[in-house]
Amino acid sequence: MRVLHCYRTFYPETQGGLEQAILEMARHEAGSEVLTLSSSPGEVSVSDIPVKADRRWLSVASCCMGPGLVSTLYKSQADILHLHFPWPFGDLSYLLGGRRRPLIVTYHSDIVRQRALGAVYGPLMRLFLNKADRIVATSPNYLASSPVLTEYAKKVEVIPLGISESGYPRPSNNTIGHLRERFGQDFMLFIGALRYYKGLEYLLHAAKGLPFPILIAGKGPEEKMLKALAVTLGAENVHFLGHVDDEEKMALLDLCRAVVFPSHLRSEAFGVTLLEGMMAAKPLISCDIGTGTSFVNLDGVTGHVIAPADVQALRSAMMDLWDDRKKAESWGHAARARYEEMFTGQKMAEAYQDLYRRVLGERTDHGARG
Repeated sequence: MRVLHCYRTFYPETQGGLEQAILEMARHEAGSEVLTLSSSPGEVSVSDIPVKADRRWLSVASCCMGPGLVSTLYKSQADILHLHFPWPFGDLSYLLGGRRRPLIVTYHSDIVRQRALGAVYGPLMRLFLNKADRIVATSPNYLASSPVLTEYAKKVEVIPLGISESGYPRPSNNTIGHLRERFGQDFMLFIGALRYYKGLEYLLHAAKGLPFPILIAGKGPEEKMLKALAVTLGAENVHFLGHVDDEEKMALLDLCRAVVFPSHLRSEAFGVTLLEGMMAAKPLISCDIGTGTSFVNLDGVTGHVIAPADVQALRSAMMDLWDDRKKAESWGHAARARYEEMFTGQKMAEAYQDLYRRVLGERTDHGARG
């Protein structure tokens, strides 16, 4: 069984939670490949997964476009096409080049910010989703709260995202020692792309005057604004680390007191960083935005779930875990147990493998009856 994953960005050009999730899906299914767009087209191997990148001609409102994708999709010998939503050009590419092959759509997020464009895109989106054999929601929370998913509820299945511990390096003593020397330990840690929906401006307001460091690891379009805001606020305990590699990430997770994930808009549909914190047995702080973040992080069990864009609630949650080490450790152990029960890469992969086989079987049965 050959499965082709298709999304607008991928390694090595971009690194994010969605790219990590696609890689996890692909690495567990023999014969999987990834098709994407890039400013540097070509073919590479990422963790032994073949990745084909066609040229990205332009990007409008985060929608990457490159006409070569349609031809590549058409010529692909894949048995199943697995597209990752939202990506309007990907929808169009399937309709033009998919050759009616079985289609799985993982629905990662509603269109939140570009609502005007979303209204124009609506007819194409529905035509595309009508063609899907199955639509996968990443959490029951998102299925319940998304007007689009509820419209297609009869063919929606829920498969949570997952990550594999074996896919992360064990940090060396030198790396841990270097970071401990720079920042100490028991700091609060954010890891992720610095985007508009991450709620980091509220984290900066909450950080001022707290008795511990707050580390922000990652790069993104909001970086310049956030650094300027930190200076304006006098939040001297906030440190911007920029991009960190996986070894540094795991060392930071080892040293931190808690993972802080203040995303305040529905564009944050799940939060792979939360899974990484759970895997490292750390308590979590996240916001209740009606998405998978509150499916991953259980309030009062694995961490704090607070109101979005609430500076005082965020400050209080961090202080609570700072003041009560035993609670932080207890919630961290509960987080690790929940990761093992619900969110391993193997569990996610097995669920998708079962779905692929069922969809192919249904197509075969339908062809035989036809």
